[in-house]
Amino acid sequence: MPISRFVFFSVKHRFARSPALLPRFDPSRRIQSCGYAQSAKNGYKKPTGHPVVNVETQASRSWGAYVIPPMLLGFGGLVAFLHYNDERRAIKRGTEYNTGSSDTAAAPIIGGPFTLVNTENRVVNEQEFLGNWVLLYFGYTSSPDSGPDQVQIMAKAIDTLESKENLKVLPVFVTIDPQRDGPAQLRAYLKEFDPRIVGLTGPVSAVRQMAQEYRVYFKKVEEEGDDYLVESSHNMYLIDPKMKVVRCFGVEYNSEQLLKEISKEMNKHQVNAE
Repeated sequence: MPISRFVFFSVKHRFARSPALLPRFDPSRRIQSCGYAQSAKNGYKKPTGHPVVNVETQASRSWGAYVIPPMLLGFGGLVAFLHYNDERRAIKRGTEYNTGSSDTAAAPIIGGPFTLVNTENRVVNEQEFLGNWVLLYFGYTSSPDSGPDQVQIMAKAIDTLESKENLKVLPVFVTIDPQRDGPAQLRAYLKEFDPRIVGLTGPVSAVRQMAQEYRVYFKKVEEEGDDYLVESSHNMYLIDPKMKVVRCFGVEYNSEQLLKEISKEMNKHQVNAE
């Protein structure tokens, strides 16, 4: 065979095969899988062919696999950031607090100046408590449950500290319901627990400002008629003679645990002073 004819038939044969090769590179719009046909004899289905699955469906699944995980990760990161931000601003109970000194720079600042009225209707401020250890509690005389319990714990703790350990702590009760807790009402209420408890009230704005300084949460909850309750955090604060908050105690402390922790802080303060 002449060489020219051989080249011609060879080229013609390659071009004839090329259309059969093209579908391999052209994405098919239908993908086959196993199918079933009804058997007339036993009623079971036998695999006969390949059912069709649309490429669009498979493509949408692939798109979701790439897009949904990053969206979930992003949402999870946002939730984690918000939780971390709240944790940073939260007050940890039973720990030390920063009041401006460099050795507690990592803790949140708490406490500040205030001007209120005592049960004798006399104006007092934070300067009058300098030189005393103070156990400060925010409550109200109409509290039905936690309030009286906390005042009782406070009274028992300071009484035991003074009688058994010769440690004097001045208990101070600040009302968060000044609209109902006037000086006379506050005096009569605290007398039932311990006459040594100093009661403080005053204008709503002044009480609210002090509560904000000490990061005390409270909210009025309306009841039937004109009655209402006050939700609050029920925290106690131990304040040193320089009016700096050194500890915060929540409702989980009973009187024995409270006096133990107060005694520990006061003894530590004496050792550091020496």
